[in-house]
Amino acid sequence: MSTSSTEFLWVEKHRPQCIADCVLPERLKATFTEIVQKGQLHNLILSAGPGTGKTTVAKALCKELGCDWIIVNASEDCGIDVLRQRIKQFASTVSLGGVGSAPKVVILDESDYLSGAVQAALRGFMEEFSANCRFILTCNFKNRIIEPLHSRCAVIDFNITKGELAKSAAAFSKRLRKILTDEGIKFDPKLVGELIVKFAPDWRRVINECQRSSTSGELQITALCSAANESIAELVTFVKTKDFKSMRGWVAQHSDIDSTTIFRSIYDGLYEYAQPASIPQAVLIIADYSYKASFVVDKEINTTAALTELMSLDWK
Repeated sequence: MSTSSTEFLWVEKHRPQCIADCVLPERLKATFTEIVQKGQLHNLILSAGPGTGKTTVAKALCKELGCDWIIVNASEDCGIDVLRQRIKQFASTVSLGGVGSAPKVVILDESDYLSGAVQAALRGFMEEFSANCRFILTCNFKNRIIEPLHSRCAVIDFNITKGELAKSAAAFSKRLRKILTDEGIKFDPKLVGELIVKFAPDWRRVINECQRSSTSGELQITALCSAANESIAELVTFVKTKDFKSMRGWVAQHSDIDSTTIFRSIYDGLYEYAQPASIPQAVLIIADYSYKASFVVDKEINTTAALTELMSLDWK
């Protein structure tokens, strides 16, 4: 894995450059390794939650296959004009390697933000430039991608099963310790493990939290954790007092705190916060919305809905 000395952000500086270096379940690594070995790249939809390696894999495939490629962030600048101008201009020209070389590739990052009109136009592009260009779409929610694009792409789901998570976390722990060592950061391996357990499988989030918590030259997450706990305590107050407006505002302002962390904190404090008779129902509500959080379209709405149900219970 090579690094870029010009990058400030660790997630970019230490981004894997080949499939072999990517932290992935073995089934996914085998799939992408086969693509590289055969040199045959199809249109792809890479789907899963944030930070699981979708964009990293897309870039690594292009580099290993020797493709000319561009990346377009669909959440920022992919209206119909961008599709017709920038993407069409790139896709319609022959690769720098000439006829017979590796195809060009357009990476559409966060493609679940594409409007229906743009997605409809994109299916025509895939057919028109099929001899010269491939499209890789990354998304958090594949159900937001229209069915005609699904039928034109190989859909690969990056969701990690419970059985795969332990192996992936161990592999990422080794990678993260190397990053910290390369950056000259002192660290306690236990703290590294705590961060991974807290945010896995959002590997990008783990790296960002490490960088943010290492400005002193030593990994220190105590302040980070205590600040999050204090903030969640404020949220619990809103739930107990049935202050829906303040609760909803809190959820919107704290999108950096994962819903799993919120649900777990409330669960751990139920005997302190809730009346004994309300605890069983609270557990069922938390379990239900924790499960839904893994596939809902909008996590903010899911978290708000869970807290709204919890408001209906009796609290101390």
